[in-house]
Amino acid sequence: MSGHGTPTPMTAHPGNGLSGTAEVPGDKSISHRALILGALSVGETRITGLLEGQDVLDTAKAMRAFGAEVAQTGEGAWSVHGVGVGGFAEPDDVIDCGNSGTGVRLIMGAMATSPVSATFTGDASLRSRPMGRITDPLALFGAQSAGRSGGRLPLTLTGAADPVPVRYATPVASAQIKSAVLLAGLNAPGETVVTEREATRDHTERMLAGFGAEVRVRDTEEGREITLVGRPELAAQTITVPRDPSSAAFPVCAALIVPGSDVMVPNIGLNPTRAGLYETLREMGAQLDYVNPREEGGEPVADLRARYSPDLRGIEVPPERAASMIDEYPILSVVAACAEGVTEMRGVAELRVKESDRIDAMAEGLRACGVTVEDGADWWRVTGRGAGAVPGGATVAARLDHRIAMSFLCLGMAARQPVTVDDAGPIATSFPIFEPLMTGLGAALHRGQG
Repeated sequence: MSGHGTPTPMTAHPGNGLSGTAEVPGDKSISHRALILGALSVGETRITGLLEGQDVLDTAKAMRAFGAEVAQTGEGAWSVHGVGVGGFAEPDDVIDCGNSGTGVRLIMGAMATSPVSATFTGDASLRSRPMGRITDPLALFGAQSAGRSGGRLPLTLTGAADPVPVRYATPVASAQIKSAVLLAGLNAPGETVVTEREATRDHTERMLAGFGAEVRVRDTEEGREITLVGRPELAAQTITVPRDPSSAAFPVCAALIVPGSDVMVPNIGLNPTRAGLYETLREMGAQLDYVNPREEGGEPVADLRARYSPDLRGIEVPPERAASMIDEYPILSVVAACAEGVTEMRGVAELRVKESDRIDAMAEGLRACGVTVEDGADWWRVTGRGAGAVPGGATVAARLDHRIAMSFLCLGMAARQPVTVDDAGPIATSFPIFEPLMTGLGAALHRGQG
């Protein structure tokens, strides 16, 4: 069942090659952060290219609840009049973050050092996800929380009236944990320091500096150390959001496995902390080219050209690469199923606590489609069947997870028989134009079974 209303089954049929230009939406990670830092700044922040998926819209609604003026001024264009660091007002109602783990965790961090209380909830998937990994470090600042067992939503967080700066080493590679601590550190005196053993996406550090915060980053024996000087006055900015590399993964990977495909995906963010998938695909033998590499708004971008690659081969993905592509393992496993040989993915325990247990969800669905998969607590292994050899013909459970749904629809475009997902509704949370974009490239997607 869906947390987004009546389930919407969708079926992908094998067909002709995909071709054309895929104008994917703005980067979700950057969109969340632009709204939150705009709300914490002084003046009017103007944002273009904002992802208008439900996850980001829920964050915009939350920023209004905390007192910022947030308005849409055009397609992908938004204006945020901020309240300044420490200026959040107490919301009048529960903050519903829908399906967004990123949204709820970053918002908790942003409010944790202001003397206000807020109650957070979300859909069935988000209510099942652990929040202790966020509330534990926020408690070090002086914030207090009360939720269901395991720190699950619904959860009430009361910000610290007299916050103290924190030094914190993240226990797992997670940009959400790091970002929540840094955002909390904005309204704490002195310096807040976060150390991560493995570098995770650094959009928060880049954007904090862009808004005027003093941020220092250095490599140490313990890992990557980020120091934030507290209580800056953040100045409103004009932000252009690059296109989302995680969303781009779907048309790119579909093009690699559907015979005759040639797809261009323009203006994709290629921040090194996000581009692990594309490095991995090239190692597998993908015909994937970076065209016109450049920098926009402090973020590296390029146009990606992806062509059908019948000679893909399985590889062992380095565990240290996991942080830079954690959301892309589901679609990578689809590519692996269409490659020759074994693809092994290790160091990916984080996948078990995403919107769903993504290792189990993909393993179960791939097996139903005729692919051999082995898995353990923090690893999985896909034995590829080669180009055009995946049987398909199954209906798989999306488990309220947008990336699981989109991954199996891409598989259905390349399999011998159609693949159906039981509910494509959650796709709207991150990639609301997925269906028209893919059909515009030539994909045979249909609502309903079979």
